Amino acid sequence: MFGKDDLVDHLSRDLDRARGRRDALASEATTLTAQIAEIEARLSEEKKKRERERVLGEIEAIKTRIMQAAGAFAPVVDGLSRAIEQATAVVPEARELNSFLVSVASEIDSVLDPLLRELDQRADAVRAGQAVPDLPSSANEAPPVELPNDTNERLLRFPAWLSRDKEADKTETAESPRSTAA
Repeated sequence: MFGKDDLVDHLSRDLDRARGRRDALASEATTLTAQIAEIEARLSEEKKKRERERVLGEIEAIKTRIMQAAGAFAPVVDGLSRAIEQATAVVPEARELNSFLVSVASEIDSVLDPLLRELDQRADAVRAGQAVPDLPSSANEAPPVELPNDTNERLLRFPAWLSRDKEADKTETAESPRSTAA
């Protein structure tokens, strides 16, 4: 009988050890599951933080491009306006172009500050974590400017007296009498 009791004792100890290992593994699995959940939460938060930082960088880049372009636009408008003023001595209708140029510059000035304020508000919302606009990651690269297909659009139309074709006709007409007179 002594051998049978040893076998039962031995199997009981093996069973207790197996249960102990199972309980330890279950505890480790629970601990690992909790650690995985914590790491996933930190990873998700870090991704959100980086996305917010990227969007903030994109917004700042957009603002910088707008301010640089506006800064470059003002002297060009001023120079063009002065040149047009000189042209009005020869072509009085040039005042129309100058008026149009001034109205375009005024319109740009009137919408530029609100646009920059809106960009600042969007950036503040991103910083606060309230919103992350869906911006393409290539916003740092200025997209190419595409002209509208409609050539009759007001910004692309010049008065008839500025047309190159009309000036070419005048030149040809002026040259024709000379050639027949010679």
